[in-house]
Amino acid sequence: MDLFETKSIKPMLIKDIQEPFNSPDYIYELKLDGIRCIAYLNETATDLRNKENDLLLPYYPELADIHVFTKGKCILDGELVIIKNGVPDFFEMQRRMHLDDKIKIELAARQYPASYVAYDILYLNNKELIDLPLLRRKEILEEVINENAKLAVTRYVWEYGIELHDFTKQQNLEGVVGKGKDSKYYFDAETRNWITFKNWGNRNFVVCGYIRKEKGITSLILGQYRGTELLYKGHVTLGVPLNFASEYNLKKIDSSPFRLTPSCGKEAIWLNPELVCEIHYMPNKKGRPGKPVLRGIREGKNPFECQEEPKK
Repeated sequence: MDLFETKSIKPMLIKDIQEPFNSPDYIYELKLDGIRCIAYLNETATDLRNKENDLLLPYYPELADIHVFTKGKCILDGELVIIKNGVPDFFEMQRRMHLDDKIKIELAARQYPASYVAYDILYLNNKELIDLPLLRRKEILEEVINENAKLAVTRYVWEYGIELHDFTKQQNLEGVVGKGKDSKYYFDAETRNWITFKNWGNRNFVVCGYIRKEKGITSLILGQYRGTELLYKGHVTLGVPLNFASEYNLKKIDSSPFRLTPSCGKEAIWLNPELVCEIHYMPNKKGRPGKPVLRGIREGKNPFECQEEPKK
């Protein structure tokens, strides 16, 4: 079956490793803090799909015309990103995915427009390219795309993965992806040919409330102190057990414990800020945990010790 007609590609997976390395057999790219996306583009239409093959254009309508910036019928692998204050902002990407009102989506698209950053090409003019070496596919990709504010090609460096990783830590970026320069493209497969080293951290946060979502899922509202003032630091859903609210002796309060109530306040059940949790997360410039995962509850921990990290 033709890849373009079936539109069911599961993208090649990227293997997490702990230690960055240098190698003349690899190229290294910035790991973008966005949403993995397969783009099906022809002369008349754009079709964007995530790893689960869900349609993305309803949430990012500003990208409906990126097919006009390509030379031919093609399938691209890349990342949807929203750039805010000069860096990719995954929070804005997530926020857009939770909108279901067409007018709100259009307003968000004007305020913080998304871009598509391509890093591979899998198909061109009825021909599969997946068995070509990666660097040859990169050459074809650059020939096919006319770059602009909506559609771009990722840049890469040869050999020096450690140095690029050090740069991402200094800039609070997500990390680095290393790819074998001669690697083929394998659908839905994890190999040593594509690897990533991320800038993860662990910190303690105060549980300040929670939001009940569909199917019993609970999202915890997080806070940290700046001196004696409790500040909102986002929320975490991944890793939170379904029975969280009943498992712990949570003391509900009538109003927000924050001086400035966050936008999620209308849906929140507020708690006395006395329970501490540990979060595995990606640092970002907002001072909030990016892509957070709950590691566990730190019972007996003093919540006032959960101080925000000083800005560097």
